[in-house]
Amino acid sequence: MLPILIGFAFGGLGDKISSTDLRPVVGVAMSPADTAALERAHDRLAERMGDQTLPRLRPVRASPSPRVQLVRPDSEVVAILSGSLLHPVLTGKVEDLDKLQGDISLLSTAALAERTLRFVTVERQEVTTSLGAQAQARLLIGRAAQVVMFFLTILLAGMILSNLVEEKTNKIIEILAAAVPIDAIFLGKLMAMLAMSFVGIAFWGGTAFAIFLALHGGGGALPAPAVGWPMFLLLAVLYFAMAYTLLGSLFLGIGAQAATVREVQTLNMPVTMGQMLIFFFASYAVDHMGSPAEVAACIFPFSSPFAMIARAAQDGAIWPHLVALVWQGAFVALIIRVGVLLFRRHVMQSGGRWWKRLFRPATG
Repeated sequence: MLPILIGFAFGGLGDKISSTDLRPVVGVAMSPADTAALERAHDRLAERMGDQTLPRLRPVRASPSPRVQLVRPDSEVVAILSGSLLHPVLTGKVEDLDKLQGDISLLSTAALAERTLRFVTVERQEVTTSLGAQAQARLLIGRAAQVVMFFLTILLAGMILSNLVEEKTNKIIEILAAAVPIDAIFLGKLMAMLAMSFVGIAFWGGTAFAIFLALHGGGGALPAPAVGWPMFLLLAVLYFAMAYTLLGSLFLGIGAQAATVREVQTLNMPVTMGQMLIFFFASYAVDHMGSPAEVAACIFPFSSPFAMIARAAQDGAIWPHLVALVWQGAFVALIIRVGVLLFRRHVMQSGGRWWKRLFRPATG
């Protein structure tokens, strides 16, 4: 429950930050008539464009020297607007004037045309399908799937780092190695942790989905990914399993070399940073379908599951996913094999040169 509570806390903090009005304040030192016309124009434009697109206006007392008002300790304004609507004068720092000059010109023009300014009525012609909107929706589905897979993987696969430390400390690993091949020990631990992860995801995912349906009453239909929802969900499960086993087999091999829990904790930081870099690489490739970066993300084994699930949302072809799953499975086998050989050589103190034993069947 702790990650959920932290998520709610950061969500509330984010809402508070986003609701804070950070727009610059412009002090209006004009005649009462011009100030009122400017405020009415501001309200009309903000109604259509949004409040955040225009600076805030605040009437201030006219002064022969607007510069004096800008240096007052209690002043919140970043610029002073004086003169008239026909000839507005904006006083402030150079960088503030560059940002505000266009907005003040728009407001003054709208204030002068207050009586003749009318919004044109736009005729609506509705369609049932828009390829641009569909592509944008599929891009969002691919990004959402990437984020969910990444957070599930980073939360669950990291536990494998310390999986063999206790067995090594209690000398249980020697008993296991005498009974079954070490390859089977590594693969069994990996599959057991993956199965436990699926059980947890099924429970918490089902609970979250039920709460979502209860709160939203079903809501509107989500746009379908390019391969369709049934195939997309199946691919999401398979790619999560491959991402978990790819990182898990690597973590299992790294953690098997650690002698204490302290060493495992030391490894957590570089491992987490490596996961973040892989995710950023795959996330960048989503917006560049067919580019060399996207192809490289699909080929590189550790980013391949994240890049391919995004491709499934945007491209309806199935055969690339079959190739990718076989490619990722081959790397899982290779990583487990290398991890077993290193474990036998450095921990079990057995085995010859690793390149002679790489493709030789291991025995207990």
